[in-house]
Amino acid sequence: MLKIFIPEKPSVELYDESTNTFFYSKPIKEQTLQLEHSLVSISKWESKWCKSFLSRADKTNEETIDYIKCMTLTQNVDPIVYENLSSEHIKQINDYIDAPMTATVISNRNLRKRNNEVVTSELIYYWMIALNIPFECQKWHLNRLLALIQVCDAKNQPPKKTSRRELTSRYASINAANRKRFNSKG
Repeated sequence: MLKIFIPEKPSVELYDESTNTFFYSKPIKEQTLQLEHSLVSISKWESKWCKSFLSRADKTNEETIDYIKCMTLTQNVDPIVYENLSSEHIKQINDYIDAPMTATVISNRNLRKRNNEVVTSELIYYWMIALNIPFECQKWHLNRLLALIQVCDAKNQPPKKTSRRELTSRYASINAANRKRFNSKG
C-alpha cells in the first residue's frame, strides 16, 4: 500500500478570462491518501473505460487520474484533491505501480501472452481460477500477483524432456568425471 500526503492548500483568488470575473478556488484540507495497485483497482478502471489497463498505449491525464481514484482506499476524498496532485505525487504513484513487490525474479516476462493476447482483468481472474489461486490475492499488489501466476504456471508445466544431445553430453561429462575420480582410462 502506498500512502501519499496531500498538504493543506488555502483558497486562492483566480480570474476567469472567458467571463471576466474573479472567483475563489476551493480550499484543500490536509489529507493522506492510501492507494493500492491491485487487480480490484484495474477491474474498476476497465469497467469504466472499457479498455485494457495493461496495454502499452499511453493513458490520457483523465484516465491516469481516474486510475488513481480507483486505487484509493481512503474514504470520502474530495475530488478536487486529485486535480491538485503534484508531479512528485504522480512520480511516487508511478514508481509504486512499477515496483516488483516480490523477491521472485522471472526471466521471461511475457506473462503467457500468446497470439498477441490482450491482458485484461478478466483474463487475470481466469488465470487465478485455472491455477487455484484464492480470490483474496486480488487485493495484492498487481505485480506480485502476476509473479505468483507465472510461478504457478511454470510449476504446473510437465517436466521438459531431455534431448538426445543433452543426454549424451551429460553422460560424457559423468564418464569423464568418473575416469578422473578413479584414475582410469576406460
